[in-house]
Amino acid sequence: MLTPPPAWSDLPFFRETLPDIQTALADDTGLVLPPPEQVFAALERNAPEDVRVVILGQDPYPTPGHAHGLAFSVDPHVAPLPRSLINIFKELSEDIGPAPPNGDLRFWADQGVLLLNDVLTVPVGAARGHRRLGWQTLVPQVLDRLADAPRAFVLWGNDARAHSPRLDGHGHLVLESAHPSPLSARRGFFGSRPFSKVNAWLKEQGQPPINWTTP
Repeated sequence: MLTPPPAWSDLPFFRETLPDIQTALADDTGLVLPPPEQVFAALERNAPEDVRVVILGQDPYPTPGHAHGLAFSVDPHVAPLPRSLINIFKELSEDIGPAPPNGDLRFWADQGVLLLNDVLTVPVGAARGHRRLGWQTLVPQVLDRLADAPRAFVLWGNDARAHSPRLDGHGHLVLESAHPSPLSARRGFFGSRPFSKVNAWLKEQGQPPINWTTP
């Protein structure tokens, strides 16, 4: 059973779409990631008023033990890191400084970084396997909820970048690039310097920068 995160539970998605998704997941005999109690972990960790930065990805890691509900993040014991996260840390190191000691990005979330995927579940071993369940109706509603104040949005990959037009006209910082996956990172993710750009913009807004490097 998937429980809507309280601070976001009034979004129409949870009333109109989630029941059908839950039915489809209940009928799926295979293993689905992340575990049900972690599917909405990103939204549970950040209420709308706490969000300063949104990093939007594609779907959860399809490898057992990796996905825990925050886009691109893994539990601290996970080694080796997923390849997308290795590339994120490589870009981070080139951009502003040392990468964190492990792949747990919850300390980013605790500073107001919403780590959200376009699709929130995935079958084991089948990346993008749940693209047709209806998850994509959630992100537009989240973005609309966050239109009340300027925020920084980092869109990685084509699925995330498709939401860019929705962010026009609100004073947001919108950074788009290829996905950090090994299949696409060299097509515009490397060298995009999102971490320093976000921090420079936050300072311009009179906000403290994100500590990207040290839990």
